[in-house]
Amino acid sequence: MLSVAEAALPSPLPGVKPGLANIVVLIVLWRHGWRDAAWVALLRVFASSLLLGQLLAPGFFLSLAGSLSSLLVLALAARLPRRVFGPVSVSLLAAYAHIAGQLVLARLWLVPHDGLWHLAPVFGLAALIFGCVNGLVAARLLQSGSAIAP
Repeated sequence: MLSVAEAALPSPLPGVKPGLANIVVLIVLWRHGWRDAAWVALLRVFASSLLLGQLLAPGFFLSLAGSLSSLLVLALAARLPRRVFGPVSVSLLAAYAHIAGQLVLARLWLVPHDGLWHLAPVFGLAALIFGCVNGLVAARLLQSGSAIAP
């Protein structure tokens, strides 16, 4: 639902979105583990693409590439000590991986020109901002106990 609502938000640059559904993925990762978080993330990509009529469109593949990249990083991050790596740092790692996955796919498939890399700082700044915000929201929900119950 968050992904569909997010699609209605105006964006200053195509592909720059807050990633609100990633808050749910972080909470599921923390409460239930990586496997459940992976299911939530992948189901979100497919369900939102179906609801928005974009299944198998370039946006779907970009979203899938970003999600798979961030899931790979989340699989590694889930093994890190939680006393050092909390929801905010894990959210940042996943946000940067998401952007990296999308940029690599876009470069290989949609924009076969090295000029695409000039957008990396803009997307990196968006990942920093939204990764921090989403991580802080997830941490707050986990702390308050109002998040998804185990």
